[in-house]
Amino acid sequence: MARKETSENPGRLKQIALTYKMTKKADPKVGLVVAAVGIVTFGVLLAIGFWIGHPIYLGILGFLLAFLAMAIVFGRRAERAAFGQMEGQPGAAAAVLENIGRGWTTTPAVAMNRSQDVVHRAVGKAGIVLVAEGNPNRVKSLLAAEKKKMARIVADVPVHDVVVGDGEGQVPLKKVRTTLLKLPRVLPGAQVTVVNDRLRALGDLMSNMPMPKGPMPKGMRMPKGR
Repeated sequence: MARKETSENPGRLKQIALTYKMTKKADPKVGLVVAAVGIVTFGVLLAIGFWIGHPIYLGILGFLLAFLAMAIVFGRRAERAAFGQMEGQPGAAAAVLENIGRGWTTTPAVAMNRSQDVVHRAVGKAGIVLVAEGNPNRVKSLLAAEKKKMARIVADVPVHDVVVGDGEGQVPLKKVRTTLLKLPRVLPGAQVTVVNDRLRALGDLMSNMPMPKGPMPKGMRMPKGR
């Protein structure tokens, strides 16, 4: 067990270092900001400790809270930097959906046209969510066609649609996950399973529509066969 823990720690440290390097490219001030947060948090707690006569206890507490504050600030800035790098890239929404969390089943690229506008699907207790990337006008027809196709087998399930973008009525990439998680949960777990089973009958992108000409969008994974 000790050997396993020892081998895992270098991997985690390496991952943190890699994340920091990637974040620093997009956010050069991340190191200074995180350090400043840690120093200020520790300094405030230590000052309070001297003021009330317990510098050791408040110093220890300040160190722990400073580390926590630094981790939170770094995590948020790293996330912001990651979204900044993904924004505008084909398939970015699929990457966000893949990391939405437990309770959701995602299927990338359930529909696509020759212009490489694409619709992804997520199923959870909120129902079915169709997330579209591409030209706002063109994706409307893709969403309508996908809803019509699903209505034949899941007519009793609420269907939401999200168009990724910064325009009016659209949802920025960084807010896609939050938007889905805020949807009201109306389906029990057992019904979510049933809905997923029914949707499998629709098949995948390969069997339901012709492949668009040209290269596949960068970073997009084809859905697994079921």
